[in-house]
Amino acid sequence: MTDTPIPPAGKPPVGEADVAAGLAEVRAGIRRAAADAERDPATVHLIAVSKTVPAKGIVPALEAGQRVFGENYVQESRGKWPDLRARYPDVELHLVGPLQSNKAREAVELFDVIHSLDRLSLAAALAKEIARAGRAPRLLIQVNTGDEPQKGGVAPDAVDVLLAECIGTHGLAIEGLMCVPPVDDPPSAHFALLGAIARRHNLPILSMGMSADYPAAIQMGATHVRVGTSIFGARTRTA
Repeated sequence: MTDTPIPPAGKPPVGEADVAAGLAEVRAGIRRAAADAERDPATVHLIAVSKTVPAKGIVPALEAGQRVFGENYVQESRGKWPDLRARYPDVELHLVGPLQSNKAREAVELFDVIHSLDRLSLAAALAKEIARAGRAPRLLIQVNTGDEPQKGGVAPDAVDVLLAECIGTHGLAIEGLMCVPPVDDPPSAHFALLGAIARRHNLPILSMGMSADYPAAIQMGATHVRVGTSIFGARTRTA
C-alpha cells in the first residue's frame, strides 16, 4: 500500500511546518473577502478540512488556535480524533463527506455537525441514533446544485420535500444547507442557488466554498467555508 501525492493546481505539498502559515493566509483571505462583501469576518467560520492528514499534521493548526475541522470519512476520523480531542477538548468536528446509513451511529457519536444529509433513509437512521445516544449533532442538507449523478446531495427541486420529511416525520432540526459545485462550472451561480433555497426556508447556515472558490462563496453569503488544500497542502490518495 503506497501513498501517491495528488498535486492540486500545481501546488506542491505543504510540510507540517507550513500549516500555520497556510492557516494564517486563509484567515487573511477570509477577512479580505468579507470586507469586499461588506460583511463582518466573524460571520464566516473556517472549517479546516483535515481528511487524509495524520494527527501529527493537524497539531500545528490546533496549536495556531484553529478549533473547527472537517473530515470526509467516519473510520479515518475515529482513528485520529479521540486522542486529539482529549488534548484539545474544545474542537468542533464536522463531517463534510458522504455518509452511509450504516455509519450513522458512529457519526452521531463522533461529529458535532453533519453536512451530508441527502436522503430519507439517512434521515431515519440519524433520527434513530440521535434518540438512542441522546446526542444531537447539528444537521445540514447537502444539495446537488449541478445535478451531477456521481455526486451526493438532493436535487434542488427536491429540497422542500426532504426538509419537510426530516422535520415532520423524523423530528430532526435542520440548520442549513451545503453544496459542492461542479468543478467546471463558475461557482457563484451554484452558491446563489443554495442561498436562495436557504432563505426560502429561513435556514441560517450556508456551507459552501473550498480552497479554490471560498472568496466567491463569502461574496454570496457563506457562513462556513471548507478549506483543506490551502492549509494542509496536496492530499494523498492511498493506492
